[in-house]
Amino acid sequence: MPGPGMSTMAAMKAAVIYENGPPAALRYEDVPEPVCPDGGVVVDAEAISIEGGDLLARASGQLASVPHVVGYASAGTVSEVGAGVEGRAVGDRVVAMNAAGSHAERRAVFAAMTWPIPAGLDAARAACVPVAFGTAYECLFTAGNLSAGQTVLVHAGAGGVGTAAIQLAKRAGATVISTASSDAKLERLKSLGLDHGINYATESFVERTMQLTESRGVDVVLDSIGGQNLVDSIGVLAYRGTLVSVGTAARAGSAVEARSLWTRKQRVARRVAHRLAAVGVRARASDDRRAAGARRER
Repeated sequence: MPGPGMSTMAAMKAAVIYENGPPAALRYEDVPEPVCPDGGVVVDAEAISIEGGDLLARASGQLASVPHVVGYASAGTVSEVGAGVEGRAVGDRVVAMNAAGSHAERRAVFAAMTWPIPAGLDAARAACVPVAFGTAYECLFTAGNLSAGQTVLVHAGAGGVGTAAIQLAKRAGATVISTASSDAKLERLKSLGLDHGINYATESFVERTMQLTESRGVDVVLDSIGGQNLVDSIGVLAYRGTLVSVGTAARAGSAVEARSLWTRKQRVARRVAHRLAAVGVRARASDDRRAAGARRER
């Protein structure tokens, strides 16, 4: 399991896998208790969240060792504090994150990967905040530079990142458009701040988005689908718009033609290892520019 080590002195219950597979691969069994590392804390679990990434990791992620304790995020109470830790004490209620280890009675994480739970917020709700809202915030504002008065299209609005993005975008003063697979889902999203919903099962999101924006397009697209959905999303970007790619739920690759971005000075960004990095136009674009320059010189 990635991160701090495990003790051999005592046991705790955890959900583990020995190989990748469907939910049936999960086992509920005893594993060694975690060791509190320097710079880290041990958190006794009160609640865990189950993220989309957890499902992908179980199905096809790398297992550093077995048994492998799955899970990104959890919330609970600090029971041990390692050397060198400041700002955390035994008894603190925190949300904790790591690449694995949340689906257990206790977990060891570095203190920097914990956040205090505000008074009045229960553990179950707190456990769901860091991945969904942290991802949505970085996508919208760090990569997308979304600001008041702009328009954003959020794909898969009924998912965890989608529901978080709708709320954050609306609070920032943006007009929010979102896709979902049913009218019922879109109706529920209105209470979160959705301005316009698109049922992608019954209509083209490209055509409907351009209708809603009077052919201007949107300033930011947040795409967690990938595949052809990402490619089609370029068609709804406004001049100097940004497409932020944060997932590949479609389990398919995307071939983006660089020239489709140049004419309207658009940008593609992707989220990497919990941060966002602009990818824009890569090697082929550089090759095309060099070729164009050579032609001009002739």
